[in-house]
Amino acid sequence: MTDSLLPQDIVDMATRVVDANRAQGRKVALAESCTGGLVCAAITEIAGSSEVLDRGFITYSNEAKIERLGVSQDIIETFGAVSIACVWAMAQGALANSDADVAVAISGVAGPGGGTATKPVGTVVFARAFRGDEREPEGELKSFGELDRAGVRRQATLCALELLLP
Repeated sequence: MTDSLLPQDIVDMATRVVDANRAQGRKVALAESCTGGLVCAAITEIAGSSEVLDRGFITYSNEAKIERLGVSQDIIETFGAVSIACVWAMAQGALANSDADVAVAISGVAGPGGGTATKPVGTVVFARAFRGDEREPEGELKSFGELDRAGVRRQATLCALELLLP
């Protein structure tokens, strides 16, 4: 696809996500913070995405995470928005507020500022939750290192798309 708004590697991964989830009759939802809707944008670049994407939540602020996804203020105050606990709650909130079968949540420090000694720029956390699954959602912390803001967001988008593959 040459007439895409997004880089080819993201379009290719989004195509895989749409094709694989459509084949399984699976709907997905996203709860995005540092990616600001890029994962949903990638999915909607693909024809037929309406069969797969139920909805996306762009919850950039802590208030949005609390109000739209039901993330506990205690989680934000205790662990921070860039924490496994927060993205677990975001993924659960995305499932609770959608008709999706699977939800992926993303939160991170894209930079160039905002990093700390324990959560430097390039730190991104992900969680995936499945409807009807009583286990804790799956969570992962990744460090993308010294990439610029666009690089962190690009890598986070690719990782989130990969988590949406069945």
